[in-house]
Amino acid sequence: MNCYETLFVVKPTLTEEEIKSQIERVKAVLEKEGAELLATDDMGMRKLAYPVEKNSRGYYSVLYFKASGQTIAELERNLKINEEVIKFLTIRYTKTREMAQFNKLVDAANKTAKPTEVAKVEEATQAEAPAEESSSEETPVVAETTEA
Repeated sequence: MNCYETLFVVKPTLTEEEIKSQIERVKAVLEKEGAELLATDDMGMRKLAYPVEKNSRGYYSVLYFKASGQTIAELERNLKINEEVIKFLTIRYTKTREMAQFNKLVDAANKTAKPTEVAKVEEATQAEAPAEESSSEETPVVAETTEA
């Protein structure tokens, strides 16, 4: 199994739920074909270098995975027939230097995903905490000195 990176751009006219469903659809194709998904990097809405299908913006998403050649053929076939995907690119990493860079990219994508998950957990725990604890912040006392 080789290491691959697939970047695809989804139309900007979709809602957030529709964008997430398109990303999940691509992940489902990989899972169905037996690929091992290592990381996902949602880069968000960005300006395109040139208009594509009359769109000047697009939602970028990158998937890092290990798969066989037949999986790539099926993935690209699905991306081609999906009308919501306006561009895509798949890169295979084979050489030692390329693999080192691939591992760095996977680690970076996993690190950016984890802080958002941690932030969601912290928000949930703060919402559950009693209001008395959050308002018990100490106010600094300023001592006035008088010179004689």
